[in-house]
Amino acid sequence: MLTAFAILSATPTPEPQHSVLVPELPDLLWGTVAFVLILVVMIWKGVPRINAALDARSDAIAGGIKRAEEAQAEAKAALDKYNAQLAEARGEAGRIKEEAREDAKKIRAELVEQAQAEAARIVTNAQAQIEAERSAALVSLRSEVGTLALDLASGVIGESLTDDKKATSIVDRFLADLAGTSKAKAGK
Repeated sequence: MLTAFAILSATPTPEPQHSVLVPELPDLLWGTVAFVLILVVMIWKGVPRINAALDARSDAIAGGIKRAEEAQAEAKAALDKYNAQLAEARGEAGRIKEEAREDAKKIRAELVEQAQAEAARIVTNAQAQIEAERSAALVSLRSEVGTLALDLASGVIGESLTDDKKATSIVDRFLADLAGTSKAKAGK
């Protein structure tokens, strides 16, 4: 037996082996206490701050979206107002253009009427002037023809035709015969 004790005492007793995956009880206890302390501090101090930061960020995003929607609504209203003003301006321009056309037609008609009246007046004046000049030319021509006829008749007859009444009647008869001859030629 002694030998057995000797062998037993000579053989080393196996020491418990530590597992890498399963910690020892004191390590597990202290690790759990530290974890709980850190968890309590995080819940007490960290979570409210994190929630406040998230709420502020959420409010900022919601406010930004709201501001963007308001800006978009304002831009749409401004665009609608601009389009309405543009349509109004186009209508006004069309109306002004139409008024200008109507005014141009009226002015053109007035100018044509004035021009026609002026042309008629000029033609009337010219005809009156031509008639006056024709009458003056006829009187002058009658006088000259009468004088020439008297001179010619005096030369043919051989006596002087200085008697005014007699000369006038001879000249008038001669011109009447001359006018009758020219009318007869014009009728043929």
